[in-house]
Amino acid sequence: MRGVALYVMLTVAGVLYGIPAAAQLNESDTATFQFRAGATGAVQKGNVDLLVLRARLEFVSNCKRSLVFKSQNNSLYQQFSGFKADNDINSRNYFYHQPFRSVYPFAMIYLQTNYRKQVDFRWFGGAGATWQFVQKPATNMKVSASIVYEETDFRSQQFNEGFYDGSSTIRLWRATAYLAGWHRLLDNRLKLFYTAYWQPGWDEVTNNRAQLDVGLDFPVWKGLNSSLQYSFYYEQIVVTSVKQHDRILTFGVSYQFKK
Repeated sequence: MRGVALYVMLTVAGVLYGIPAAAQLNESDTATFQFRAGATGAVQKGNVDLLVLRARLEFVSNCKRSLVFKSQNNSLYQQFSGFKADNDINSRNYFYHQPFRSVYPFAMIYLQTNYRKQVDFRWFGGAGATWQFVQKPATNMKVSASIVYEETDFRSQQFNEGFYDGSSTIRLWRATAYLAGWHRLLDNRLKLFYTAYWQPGWDEVTNNRAQLDVGLDFPVWKGLNSSLQYSFYYEQIVVTSVKQHDRILTFGVSYQFKK
């Protein structure tokens, strides 16, 4: 039930405002408020029954220049021939202190579910610092480091690492190394963006996680963009029979508002 309410909120908000957004909003922008949202859906009946719903909602609030709040939320639901394949949410929330500087601190909390990986609910939170080593009108690049505490509830007690067998909950501390950047190319007619992170776990056995997102954004008209994104996910500790790797290619259009 914890995931249902957030999933409905994200789906409804996305349907109202557009189709999947890929590029992330920038907390270092001096705009008072930034908003970006989108949704896609597909329904097919006949030889193959298919239902797909995707939604994304992002916003950045900069009402007080010294403190900025940023929230990025995604949901995915997929059903094939009556069998549920995905029912996921991913909510990432940050508080930044003076993110217009080259170095600034932040606190964060993530909330996640993942049906395919049998993650019933995961949360982790912590704090760290970001170094924004390139900040230009056409280019932005930064690296971050943080320490987080994580708790994950699985729907199984059997894992690919026997150390965790017998309990459906894994708790541990993680370090996080993060890289992000975007570049405006071809006289602002194309935007290349990417994010990558590595999270080594501090436990008696190796428990690492990584993610890479690379995409392109094509401005169409007054905040309307088309976008393409490739994502790669790796999770070292998974439930028995679940694969460690996932690769996803998404494309669509999105709408962005800034004030």
